Amino acid sequence: MKFRNLIALTSIAAIGFTACGSDAKKSDSATAATVGGDTTTVVAAGAAFNDADVEFAQGMIPHHEQAIEMADIALDPTVGASDLVKQLASRIKGEQDPEIMLMTGWLTTWGQPLQMTSDSTHDMSSMDGMMSAQDMGMLSAASGPSFDKIWQEMMIKHHTGAIGMAKAEKANGASPDALALADQIIVAQQTEIDEMTANLG
Repeated sequence: MKFRNLIALTSIAAIGFTACGSDAKKSDSATAATVGGDTTTVVAAGAAFNDADVEFAQGMIPHHEQAIEMADIALDPTVGASDLVKQLASRIKGEQDPEIMLMTGWLTTWGQPLQMTSDSTHDMSSMDGMMSAQDMGMLSAASGPSFDKIWQEMMIKHHTGAIGMAKAEKANGASPDALALADQIIVAQQTEIDEMTANLG
């Protein structure tokens, strides 16, 4: 039994992920593997990632943070949002909070900064779907049915931008985890876009 366990562990440790593209990088990680009924920590050869994965995480974190800010505004009793909008806001916050933590963990594991560097060609305020300070001020000033309409119109635009970012990750990324999250974002946010579009009639 011990001999078979040793062979199994050796096989697991030997498994590596080969990323497409010359800019693929490696990040050491540990995973739990169950062999012969015993859970053993196996140090993997490394989780591959590339610049597109880093850009995806660095961009999607503030994108999600703004969506959560919009959700918090909707959940403020003083704006008088409808139950339908509050339910959507709660769902969006519940989905995106854990995703922010997930992407923050990846960047830390990869040894990458949590934010894009100052010399980056990407400006957060011009990122697809991001609301301007003026937009957010208009949203905060609205109430009742007017708030519901503005909030859903803005969130549709915001979600559309996130889906575009996720599709770019699907086209260029290398990290299996980041690619899986991109799929998740596309499905969840398109579903919510469809709901809000129907609500707006």
